[in-house]
Amino acid sequence: MGFPTPRLNHLTSHDYEHIYEPSEDTFILLDALERDASELQALKPTICLEIGSGSGCVTAFVASVLGTVATSTDINDYAVKATLSTGRQNQVEISSVRTSFTEGLSRRIKGNVDLLLFNPPYVSTTGSEVEEAQDKQSLSGSWAGGRDGMHVTNQLLAQAGAFFIFNQKGEVLISRLYRTDLKRSIADVFRIQVISNSDVRSPIITLGSTSFFHVRVNNVYIMAVTKNNANAALVFEFIYKFMNIGRSYFGKVDEESVRNNFVLIYELIDEILDFGFPQNSEIDTLKMYITTEGVKSEQAVRDDSSKITIQATGSTSWRRNDIKYKKNEAFVDVVESVNLLMSSKGTVLRADVDGHVMMRAYLSGTPECKFGLNDKLVLDKNDHGGDDAVELDDCQFHQCVRLGKFDADRSITFVPPDGEFELMKYRSTRDVNLPLKVIPTIVEQSKSKVEYTVSLRTNFNIKLSATEVALRIPTPLNATQIEVKATQGKAKYVPAENVILWKIPRMQGGSEATLTGFAELTATTNRQAWARPPIDVDFQVLMLTASGLSVRFLKVFEKSNYHSVKWVRYLTKASGTYQVRI
Repeated sequence: MGFPTPRLNHLTSHDYEHIYEPSEDTFILLDALERDASELQALKPTICLEIGSGSGCVTAFVASVLGTVATSTDINDYAVKATLSTGRQNQVEISSVRTSFTEGLSRRIKGNVDLLLFNPPYVSTTGSEVEEAQDKQSLSGSWAGGRDGMHVTNQLLAQAGAFFIFNQKGEVLISRLYRTDLKRSIADVFRIQVISNSDVRSPIITLGSTSFFHVRVNNVYIMAVTKNNANAALVFEFIYKFMNIGRSYFGKVDEESVRNNFVLIYELIDEILDFGFPQNSEIDTLKMYITTEGVKSEQAVRDDSSKITIQATGSTSWRRNDIKYKKNEAFVDVVESVNLLMSSKGTVLRADVDGHVMMRAYLSGTPECKFGLNDKLVLDKNDHGGDDAVELDDCQFHQCVRLGKFDADRSITFVPPDGEFELMKYRSTRDVNLPLKVIPTIVEQSKSKVEYTVSLRTNFNIKLSATEVALRIPTPLNATQIEVKATQGKAKYVPAENVILWKIPRMQGGSEATLTGFAELTATTNRQAWARPPIDVDFQVLMLTASGLSVRFLKVFEKSNYHSVKWVRYLTKASGTYQVRI
């Protein structure tokens, strides 16, 4: 099956004075994507990203092939505008962001990009020419590639020119050189300037055009060297990933382990670094074809044995007692999913809440925590009952909670595991606060027309907001033309799903929005009554609980009596479980 080349007749010669005009390299990339279209479709990628979109030709082609929203970035403002207009011209969904590489999106998309496209500048130019082109964000930035044509590509990939492991005396234990402009003598520079210099505290040292990135772990230094303007965060991410791989193979990363496993370490380095470029670093994948058994140091064996003994026989098998943090913090997230089924007349047929209390504990030692909720049984027992008390059903707890104390006085006391865990699950079926109220008026005016009026109201404090609000309003199967208008957000007809999709990015508490429109129906020979599926509503509201549950207190007791900081966050959401019949 062939895919048409995106239409670009909306772009003029004036546009091509500012953006790269599709040429042979563009069409070669399109041919490669078309050849692999079936494989790419089978992957069902969620996030597709093109770096340096130019005219938007490749981005629009990918969106057409995969039938999904494609994202692009470019440092040229003209290119961002051209890409968006190309998407509209070809009736595909494209989002485009003005940024360098993925800098403006890194936090949100890190580790989540399924398909990455990059047709980099590859024409050999002088170093000053490529720097000037990138700084001015001009048309020449689309082809100026530096002395070897790889300047911009290397910036993206964060190449390491050399990789070393030193002991604390500065002796080289492991070394790999990947660039001809780096000699083994570079290790002497690091030993003199960093290891022998007690004043050096920064993990990054730049001497001339050479940058040294190092991490000290136990009694060894792990160091990467580059002469490129590399992404420092990516280099350090690789170093820490290498440390995790080492621990999975031979336990503790120290001088004794490195000396005992130097053959294995070279084998791992050659697998995860290809000419200095990080490749596959997934531990499970590596262990499938690097099956060499690591040799653990005596200290690592003793440490493992001690931890196993404590966790197997101690009263808190889920937590070690040697945990230390500089800053002691505890984060509590109360996350509730609202389940609703409402009749077309506004009668609540079913309303309940599934709740989870998630906790992230970064606390030193073996602390004991006491957790208080506005549980009706607790407040009634202490004669503090009031309108804010809630009734909880079907409570389930993590194994760390002392169930005896909960049964006796409904207090939740526990020694928390280190890190993130689910403290408890619960249900609430009484007095559920519905964050959104949907009032649909859908009238079949005739056999050929249906009119829509859907009102949406928020039932919470004006200081709060609902985000990612989406209503899926059903349409008859024989609908042919639909026109809708919304006072907030955007609405469009999705024929493949027979729904009107109404999206509101943010909706303030105490506000109201309305959607109006009509659907024209085609005549059918065997006209069946429309089943009228319910309206599905998705949303999120931060700092609100539909059940009314709130954390009254969280106390931390530890023998050293340190100060701890506690944070509490509430989130109410619905995804496919909040339905209103029409």
